[in-house]
Amino acid sequence: MGGFFGVASSEDCVFDLFFGVDYHSHLGTRRGGMTVYGKNGFNRSIHSIENSPFRTKMDKEIQSMSGWYGIGCISDYEAQPLIIRSHHGTYAITTVGKICNTDELLDKLFKDGYVHFQEMSSGEVNATELVAALINTKENLIEGIQYVQDVIKGSMSLLLLNDKGIYAARDKVGRTPVVVGKKKEGFCVSFENFAYKNLGYKDYKELGPGEIVAITEKNCVTLVNPGDEMKICTFLWVYYGYPASAYEGISVEQMRYNNGAKMAKRDSVKPDVVAGVPDSGTAHAVGYANESHIPFSRPFIKYTPTWPRSFMPTIQSRRNLIAKMKMLAVDDLIEGKSILLIDDSIVRGTQLRETTEYLYDCGAKEVHIRPACPPLLYGCKYLNFSRSTSEMDLIARRVIERLENGNVNDEILSEYADPNTDKYARMVEEIRKELNFTTLAYARLDDMLDATGLDRSKLCTYCWDGKE
Repeated sequence: MGGFFGVASSEDCVFDLFFGVDYHSHLGTRRGGMTVYGKNGFNRSIHSIENSPFRTKMDKEIQSMSGWYGIGCISDYEAQPLIIRSHHGTYAITTVGKICNTDELLDKLFKDGYVHFQEMSSGEVNATELVAALINTKENLIEGIQYVQDVIKGSMSLLLLNDKGIYAARDKVGRTPVVVGKKKEGFCVSFENFAYKNLGYKDYKELGPGEIVAITEKNCVTLVNPGDEMKICTFLWVYYGYPASAYEGISVEQMRYNNGAKMAKRDSVKPDVVAGVPDSGTAHAVGYANESHIPFSRPFIKYTPTWPRSFMPTIQSRRNLIAKMKMLAVDDLIEGKSILLIDDSIVRGTQLRETTEYLYDCGAKEVHIRPACPPLLYGCKYLNFSRSTSEMDLIARRVIERLENGNVNDEILSEYADPNTDKYARMVEEIRKELNFTTLAYARLDDMLDATGLDRSKLCTYCWDGKE
């Protein structure tokens, strides 16, 4: 995933920019960067945050940065913001999104005379550099940004900074949020709306799908009006969004309470306690416990002083080990207990299987698992929300492949996505046995969507049902 933050101020913007970017650290684990523009022109800094957090890496460096305009990001992939020199002048750019047709776009650019791209260590092209190249094919920045929104398959929200201010653009169908805050000294623009509250900004506006605005210290002006179609990522509420955030006016924490309550209404098991896998499963568990009147408990405590999310390594085997090390068991709350445990989702299943075995080793009598979203059947092609390189990394898809002897297509997958079918029940039972849960029941898609309070037509559900 990733997140960004920008500031246009009548005073020095570095303090607000630094902390605004830092508040997005839950969204990425690889790179963090800032670019400011002031009397000395552009000043940029980018650091790896794989082994220490953004704030630590940038704390000393920002003492020498100054400017009245600035953008920054937490990135789970490429280094950014980038500074680009083009016929539009010099500008800095940062993006959040995913490009699925990179090769097609590169081929077109090369045929049109574009010379080269810098290759990253992964062998891939920096997606933000590709976006800049596409923008530069047009006569002005606004046409360029619109062109990017039109030709990219996937999603793309961005901030672009030049000597006149900041251009902010939300993905064409609003898969990711972009919000603007205001205070006396100027404006900010952010992925997460909670990121500016403690900095003194008040909510000013939330960009609509495809909307493009120009932001200075004096005003925020819409240059391209929003479109009608909305497909915001539902997984933002289920997992990625920080509890203090809200998207389209819907609080992440409240949605999770609602979702847990709906799960409880459909459940028949009577455990001794309800618990959530910290942190994103906790609010779902609170909602479940409140609705069911079964006591909420914390048999796991997350050790955060030295293991926040920003420290998670990129190698999956090490991520699994660190995830285990971060969870500390409270034996007195586990031994002899029947526990209903809610996690935000089951992706590969590895970590949750190990968590369940850990609970059994600590003396748990039963472990009932309740993922807060339906089985993941498709890899997301719109956002980099998972490091999975294949849909066969998804445990639900592996089980379906096994049950269908490899003869799987979208029609068959639609049967497994329907919680009222025998195929769905068989899949869930196979997953339960493979992961050694006492019982397993997923949140239903219809309940989860209702928990957001938004019209279903505005929510992206592709990873669960394959519908675009």
